[in-house]
Amino acid sequence: MILLQNPGCEVARSITFRNSEHSGCNSACLRFQRMQSHEEEDVGLEAVQGALQPIWDAMLGHRDVLTSPLTPGLSALIIHLVLCAPFFLLDVLACVCPRVHSYQISESTSGKRVLRNWSMTLKRILVNYAAVIVPFTAVLQSLTSPRFPLLAPTCLQLCVHVVLCVLLFDLLFFAWHWAMHRFRWLFLHVHRHHHRHHPVPMALAAQDAGAAEVLSQLLLALGTARLLGLHPLSEAAFHLLNSWLAVEDHCGYRLPWGLQRLLPRLGAGAPHHQLHHSLQKGNYAPYFTIWDRLLGTEL
Repeated sequence: MILLQNPGCEVARSITFRNSEHSGCNSACLRFQRMQSHEEEDVGLEAVQGALQPIWDAMLGHRDVLTSPLTPGLSALIIHLVLCAPFFLLDVLACVCPRVHSYQISESTSGKRVLRNWSMTLKRILVNYAAVIVPFTAVLQSLTSPRFPLLAPTCLQLCVHVVLCVLLFDLLFFAWHWAMHRFRWLFLHVHRHHHRHHPVPMALAAQDAGAAEVLSQLLLALGTARLLGLHPLSEAAFHLLNSWLAVEDHCGYRLPWGLQRLLPRLGAGAPHHQLHHSLQKGNYAPYFTIWDRLLGTEL
């Protein structure tokens, strides 16, 4: 039996094949364009996030350390001691070097007295942290659920977050510091320890206070960051800057890069805070002069 081929069918099949081939090419082109578009979006995202993303990725690789109950208390102590170390060297050099002493706010003192003040202050701080601060922050860390977003903040976001956090902390600390001087019970039972041991300024004194006061400062800093909903990386940057500003406030030096030089009429700095320690009143804001100026407590 012989089957005859229909020419019309062949032409139809040829047209159908060509259409399907053309459709397949269009689909492939669309897929390629979409992939290229996604790649461009990823490149754009990396360009925006790239500066801080490697740092955040490295931190995410150590979540066990970040979530450890001991991390908040020990990191606060270690950061404080590291930031204070250069000022210990300056205090020693100031005893023998007039050039270094010219930047000091207070009168010169002997090397033996410097070593005694630093050793006694360090002992009080270590005891305070071991007995109260580290155990309390360990319990607090165990009760919270830290969040770890995949993306880091942009540099602009981090800067804005940190500036807002420092301003809010400065205002809240001003109110708390004013209250500790205004109400006698708070001064006697919370704040007096900080003033009693430091007629002569020293960087280490920023954390030399009663356990209740140090805890209140830590909770104030943590609460400020949580209230503003900071990214964990922005929060870490805020705590680091906050520690440095507190150390500089108590260092006893008119530094060329001090806050009062960087922000004239706005920054407080060591001279502003040392006047508070000398008179034990006024200048309650730690970092900026605006709150004291507005409320009439600036000296």
